[in-house]
Amino acid sequence: MSAQTSQGVAARTVAMEAAPDRKKPGLLDRIADHFRRYWQLWILTAPALFFVGLFAYVPMWGIQLAFREFDPTKGLTGGKFVGFKYFNEFFHNPLFGEIMTNTIRISLWTLVMGFIFPIILALLINQIGSKKIKGFVQTVTYMPAHAHAVNALDMRAEVFSGLGRFFGDESLMGSTSAITAVYWISEVWQHVGWNSIIYLAALAGVDTSLYEAAKIDGAGRLQLIRYVDLPAIMPTCAILLIMNMGSVLNVGFDKIYLMQNSLNMPATEVIATYTYKIGIINGQYSYSTAIGLFNTLVNFVFLITANAIAKRVSDTSIF
Repeated sequence: MSAQTSQGVAARTVAMEAAPDRKKPGLLDRIADHFRRYWQLWILTAPALFFVGLFAYVPMWGIQLAFREFDPTKGLTGGKFVGFKYFNEFFHNPLFGEIMTNTIRISLWTLVMGFIFPIILALLINQIGSKKIKGFVQTVTYMPAHAHAVNALDMRAEVFSGLGRFFGDESLMGSTSAITAVYWISEVWQHVGWNSIIYLAALAGVDTSLYEAAKIDGAGRLQLIRYVDLPAIMPTCAILLIMNMGSVLNVGFDKIYLMQNSLNMPATEVIATYTYKIGIINGQYSYSTAIGLFNTLVNFVFLITANAIAKRVSDTSIF
């Protein structure tokens, strides 16, 4: 029996050696095989891909204006190539330090507070036992997010004016020292309820047996939040923080522009408003494009850095 088996193995070995080598499929072959398998799904997603490509990627062709002397008669593809001229002009602008300081200060305050308060609100709402009360609280906190920026700003201006009169300062909206707090407080007030939805969704997926086991061990509400709720939403918090870091220098243009006045201008002139004034009002399109591209590159660096740190520390990342 063993002799026959060894002869069979030897015969198969000789046949395999005699057979021609099979080449591994190349990249084009794998792509073709993929489309043969999933062509229905690609047809289904084709309209969405076309929409994204047309409105998100085709306009990126205009980035080249940052390196050209824009000439309206030659269109987006014309104009003299000037390299990094407009970047250097922005870096040597006397307002560069003030603009960057205002942008970073307002953005970081808004990022930190706008990240913390939705988590706190979601944890508190999750502790409400009555479904009716929970639904009422959610509705009330969601409502400001649906208000238009102009209408919401009118309401907030009245509120802050009243607070200013209460504390003896009639011009909170005109104070360079208080305008940052006015901005991030109004931003948190408007979006805290809406931003808490994703944390509530994460908390809804927590196994109820964990709460029961913790209560048996004598855990109170604060212990439930600390040892059950917070660990459950930490991956979600990490992902959202990384994504928010990708827009760390993006201060909402409409709101900060509407809040600007002659009194608080030294503290509210940010990259977004300065780019609008330079590009749209003064017609310096190449210069404004360079500023916008610089802003985007800085945000991209923050995004990559935050993702790398999160991946190394907690194995949670978006790529």
